[in-house]
Amino acid sequence: MSGAEDFLRARGLWRRKPRGEGWLLSDVRLTVRGGQRLAIVGPSGSGKTLLLRALARLDPLDRGEILWRGEAVVGNRVPDFRRHVIYLHQRPVLGEGTVEDSLQAPYRLNVHRASRFDRQRLVEWLRLLGRDAQLLTRRQRELSGGEAQIIALLRAIQLQPQVLLLDEPTAALDADATLAVERLIDVWMRQDDTARATVWVSHDQQQAARVSTKMLALQQGRLQGGGSC
Repeated sequence: MSGAEDFLRARGLWRRKPRGEGWLLSDVRLTVRGGQRLAIVGPSGSGKTLLLRALARLDPLDRGEILWRGEAVVGNRVPDFRRHVIYLHQRPVLGEGTVEDSLQAPYRLNVHRASRFDRQRLVEWLRLLGRDAQLLTRRQRELSGGEAQIIALLRAIQLQPQVLLLDEPTAALDADATLAVERLIDVWMRQDDTARATVWVSHDQQQAARVSTKMLALQQGRLQGGGSC
């Protein structure tokens, strides 16, 4: 993707196993550029979730650094970084109250106070997913695992991050709902004339091919496929 701006860069990431016997991540180098859609595939236990969490600066590293637009993400840079880079967990945890309560909650955080909750846009996205606005009135504790994944996705993309880190975001959905989520993310990527990027972890090679412009493989903590180019 020549000419695209470097958003997120991982330089030489190493993460030791809990007992110090070997490595969970080994010299991982990865660049995420504006407009890019990366997919990371690999067997269970290869470190895919660990890598996404490291990219989001959610877990410590033994070596290496994360850069955002060329600047190391350390200290007081971390809160602003997390406004631009959002990690979506495979098994999201929702709180009490309604779905709309959950979607409004991020705007009470200092980092998002300048943003505005847009209910109409959420209703439009729900329509793309084949669902209606009634879902917003549902109690969070009544949601299925698949519905919780959908709400977690909406909660993330409404904040308009520049990089979305997706950890098996359709694992609890059926085939039709999975394709609908893929279409929604594609629409979101193209909206507002804003450069965005996704890093999508999937166990499904066919899905990874559908949602990416570049596919990388993680094997025993080592990234294959030219992640640093």
